[in-house]
Amino acid sequence: MRFLPEMGTAMTKQMLRELTPQQYLDLYYYMRLNRAVEDTMVKLFRQNKIVGGLYSSLGQEAISVGTCYALEKKDWIAPMIRNIGALLVKGVPPRDIFMQHMAKYDSPTKGRDGTSHFGDLENRHIVSPISMLGDLIPVMTGVAVGGRYLGQKIVTMTWIGDGGSSTGVFHEGLNFAATQKAPFVLILENNLWAYSTPVRRQVPLENLADRAKAYGIDSYIVDGNNVVAVFNAAREAVERARAGGGPILIEAKTFRRLGHAQHDPAEYVPKEMRAYWEARDPIALYEKFLTAEKLLDAAGKKEIDEKLEALLAAEREFAENSPMPPAEFAEGGVYCTGDDCHPIRPKWERPAGELTPPKSSVKPVWTVPGFGSGKGSGGAGAPIHFGDTRVVAAGAMASNGRPGKTAAKPNAKSAPKKAKAAAAGASRKARR
Repeated sequence: MRFLPEMGTAMTKQMLRELTPQQYLDLYYYMRLNRAVEDTMVKLFRQNKIVGGLYSSLGQEAISVGTCYALEKKDWIAPMIRNIGALLVKGVPPRDIFMQHMAKYDSPTKGRDGTSHFGDLENRHIVSPISMLGDLIPVMTGVAVGGRYLGQKIVTMTWIGDGGSSTGVFHEGLNFAATQKAPFVLILENNLWAYSTPVRRQVPLENLADRAKAYGIDSYIVDGNNVVAVFNAAREAVERARAGGGPILIEAKTFRRLGHAQHDPAEYVPKEMRAYWEARDPIALYEKFLTAEKLLDAAGKKEIDEKLEALLAAEREFAENSPMPPAEFAEGGVYCTGDDCHPIRPKWERPAGELTPPKSSVKPVWTVPGFGSGKGSGGAGAPIHFGDTRVVAAGAMASNGRPGKTAAKPNAKSAPKKAKAAAAGASRKARR
């Protein structure tokens, strides 16, 4: 397990050298966009224009943005409902997110869903969220193994909360990923509360990253409010996974400053805890860092403010002007029916012949020391031979299952006299 870096540490000069000025500003822009998109949706929700639930990631923007930014375009993600920042980094326009929550006809699911259950398998490599917590872990392990089979050299990533790490499928999926050495990175967002249950009441561990030890995989612990630290940890994990190092778990310690959803005021959170984390707002901390390093000044900040304001105004207007879907449209698209839904074909990036006979064929023989394989010298099956005991010919086993002398044929002379007499009597009766 590695700590990258410990909680509360400042961003170092070494970190500063690892990113270009534009990359630093990209991280800032996407975090700002993440928060602005959610703020806009809160307004839409209060105007009854959002038909489903609304789930905030306030205070956790550095995790979604920093981890997804470490991926390449060809890599795959499966965000959860709070990972809007990852969608934005992947190139999903805000209007799609607005329309999806407003169930509009022009949304990615054509109005059939009122939350973030949408994906893009063809272009952006996004798998739709699954509401059952933890189920995305085996799914993304499968995507990772499939990509390796096709020679794509991809890495897959998904996210899970501290509460979701106690589900059975979390452990089953992580074990599956470990045994397959899948190029898979799991981000565990530890925000200290599983809905209204404190983590300390749920898990007898100080670090949830310790759960990776049970499956023989590495883990990192990172300050989830330090976007550069998050990015560096994710980038290292992605590079290791792509190089064949197997799956990696990253625990990002953070705090979500709003409740489970809009209906939850989170009054169960102590005021002192909330105040502490509000003072560690990831965007405010990062803006202070960028200013100190002369990567952002007042003019640059104003330019980004104006860019975000203009973008969101246009995206919101487009979303609000999109029509609602016709009622009869609800019966379609419930199940994928093949090519008329969306064609999916394997994209080979290695010769398919490497994985098909005759190149891929091997002799179906499992050689185990002490058991032998193939055929014996007499053409029969291989003799059974345990350890340093002598080899016994096939069929030469004693009645107790242990190697013994070859059984002799019965000797008629040794048969009991009573048996001979009974046989003679039976013969006389038959002649009569």
